[in-house]
Amino acid sequence: MLKPLGDRVIIKVTKEEETTASGIVLAGTAKEKPQTGEVVAVGAGRILDNGAKAELSVAVGDTVFFEKYAGSEVKYDGTEYLVIKESDIIAIVD
Repeated sequence: MLKPLGDRVIIKVTKEEETTASGIVLAGTAKEKPQTGEVVAVGAGRILDNGAKAELSVAVGDTVFFEKYAGSEVKYDGTEYLVIKESDIIAIVD
């Protein structure tokens, strides 16, 4: 399994709908880049200026919203993931 370093988070991105609410099928170029996903792994945390470690606010299993163009896409074991910094996460869905 992938293990992110520092304050990075690995997200399995939620697939966007292929059709609109009115039933129109969207072409690949017309679809927006997804902005939600499930956290599948978290790093150990960020090192502060005083040397202390700040733990991440998200945990494995959380569903999150993240910045539209954040992170790096990676493919591992046939599955696509997004590796982002915790600061690119906008909100956790309760």
